[in-house]
Amino acid sequence: MKKVRAKRPAAGAKTGARAGARVLGVRAARPELVEGSRPPKSGPEARAPRVPSTKGVHVRKALARKLGAKPGGGRGRRIDPARVADEALPFWKRKSLAQMTQREWESLCDGCGKCCVNKLEYEDTGEVVQTDTCCRLLDTHTCQCKDYKNRKKLVPDCIQLSPDVVAEMDWLPRSCAYRLVLQGRDLFWWHPLVSGDPETVHEAGVSARDKVISELEAGELTDHVLDDWL
Repeated sequence: MKKVRAKRPAAGAKTGARAGARVLGVRAARPELVEGSRPPKSGPEARAPRVPSTKGVHVRKALARKLGAKPGGGRGRRIDPARVADEALPFWKRKSLAQMTQREWESLCDGCGKCCVNKLEYEDTGEVVQTDTCCRLLDTHTCQCKDYKNRKKLVPDCIQLSPDVVAEMDWLPRSCAYRLVLQGRDLFWWHPLVSGDPETVHEAGVSARDKVISELEAGELTDHVLDDWL
């Protein structure tokens, strides 16, 4: 029997819940709330139970696939520590020039602009000398090509780098990232892939920024031969 607190109804008045009765205990009219049950929650506690996030599960599965293990924790391929350590290295330390994707290849350029600076090769001796003049498409301040996509059409003698070309051309700058990777060496600290900032190559003073003039303004290139590199 439940205790209730109620006003005594006047003679002839209706009785029941409409008579002003207020249940202090559990309402016996709700069959799911019988004596001994927990009282209903109210407020923030009454919210629906949280559904566990599956984000962590997806992350664990992806990591398991990368490491060669089964995501459920079962027995799979043995994890190769050397392979895991190798995959943690940046691409230029674990790939050859020929193995790089197009995106990786393009990002390997440090933006120094030196490969766009004109060089002269003497026919009688084969000697290659450096000038302080540059390709007509090079922006002498940003050291970027003004029309990179169409450069071969606009400048037919522009040499497009490839793994084979890098291996044959010994006149590339000593600091050139393509040359360094070919030689099995690491990139310098100022390379944008290392520093995360494309301006460090200029701040380090190893670029052609503001050190060259366009071949369109230079006149005779033989008048601009340098004794040493910029």
